[in-house]
Formats: sequence, C-alpha cells, structure tokens
Amino acid sequence: MRSFHRFALLLALALPAIPGLAQSSSSSSTPAQDSSQTSAPDASQTQPSQSSQAQQSATQLQQATSVQERIRQRREQRRTTAIHDAYDHRWETYADMGYLRFVPGPQQQRLTWYSWESGLTRFSSERLGYTLDARGYFGHAYVGLNTLSQGYFTRPEISMYDVLAGPIYRFYVQPKYAISGRVMAGGAYGNFEGDTNGQKNLCYYPSGSTTEVCSLYPDAFTFGASVSVIGEWNLTPSVSFKLAPEYFFTGFGSTTQASRGFTAGAIYRFGKQ
Repeated sequence: MRSFHRFALLLALALPAIPGLAQSSSSSSTPAQDSSQTSAPDASQTQPSQSSQAQQSATQLQQATSVQERIRQRREQRRTTAIHDAYDHRWETYADMGYLRFVPGPQQQRLTWYSWESGLTRFSSERLGYTLDARGYFGHAYVGLNTLSQGYFTRPEISMYDVLAGPIYRFYVQPKYAISGRVMAGGAYGNFEGDTNGQKNLCYYPSGSTTEVCSLYPDAFTFGASVSVIGEWNLTPSVSFKLAPEYFFTGFGSTTQASRGFTAGAIYRFGKQ
C-alpha cells in the first residue's frame, strides 16, 4: 500500500509538467521547418541566375561571331571588287622582250635569240580571251669553218618573224597577281641566208663525200606554235608586268624545232566589259 501511495504521488507531481514539455518540443520543431522553408527559395533563386549567365554568354558569343562574319564578308567584298576592277577589261595590249634557245641548222648547236613581241588580246570574260601576237627574233649562228665560206662566215646573222593567234585563260586570279595559260599557232618566216653573201644556207660537199652538208636551214615559211604560262603582277588595275616561260615550235628544214625561252614586259588594259 505504501508503494502504491508513492507511485500515485509521483504521478500527481508529473502531470502538470507534461504540457510544458510538449510545448517545448513543438517550438523546437517549428524553427527547423521554418529554416528549411527559408532555405528552399535560395536554391530556386540560384537556378535562374545561372540560366541568365548562360544566356548572356551565348549572346556575347553570337555577337562576336556575327562581328567576325561581317569582317570576313567585307574583306571578301573588297577582294571581289579589286579582282573585278583589274580583270574586267575588254582589251589588253602588251610589249615584251624575249629570249629563245634555237637550233639554226641540221647539225648546229643552239644559239641565243633575242626578240621583241607585241600583241592585242580581246577578253570575252574576266578569264577567257583571244590573242593576236607578232614577234621577231635576232641572233648570230656559229657555223664554224667550211669549204664555201673559207672562214669568212663563221657567225652569220639570222632572224625569224612570226604571227600567231590563240586563246588565253586566267586559271588563277588574285587582286595583285594572276596566272594564265596561253596556246597560239600561226606562221613563221626564217631569214637564214641574208648575211651569207649569196652563198645561201652554206651547203657544201665535204672532201671525199657525195652527201651535201648545209650549215643553216634555207629561208622558208613554216608553221609556228607557242605554249606558255603567264604570270602577271598588277601595278594598278590597268597596268601590270608579266613573265611568260614558253615552248616555241617551228618546222624549218622539214624537221621540228622545240625551243625553250621566255618573254617579259608590260601590259596595259583598257575598255570595261
């Protein structure tokens, strides 16, 4: 009975403290919930800020790309305009000096021919044209001692004159320079006997031989053909300088001469397309 009385007394003392404990537990849980609720909006606010930064970066990149594209387009436009100004001419004329290594006779060594050249080109577009070309070659042929000349005509002067025509095509163009290919064909006249004092092309029979030997080709008209690659350097849209390595073909003495040389000179363009 005494133990029961003690338990009842403790229970009576503990009952008034239970509501205070419940209040303290509820107040401690409420701030935790509030803190969780206040922290949640901070996380939601960081997501829009990151997306806005990404959008700004994308916009800046797009603007930089558009600026570079505009610069590239302006450069390309200037380049196209410069090419058009230089090569949109209807007519082109030139005056050149030339050099050619040529065989003047059936058994002769090559000589050096120096030449002048002039021509006129009509362009149907900025790249394709047709050229009429005239040129003359001059040099001395070393024929050595022979029976007829008796040593008086060891280096007679000879010459050649040509009129050619053919197409030219610019296959690479830039504002300051261009590279073209040209093929021409026509006629050639060789003057080999004019400086031999009437002994024509210095033909003779060697001692003990029945075969005639000629030091030079006879004077004749024959075909002429030229294949060349032309490099042009523009000083202005109307004036340029050119260098044209070439192969030059002729048919003197019923044979074919393949001569190598080049021409170099000035070009003047006029007449817009």
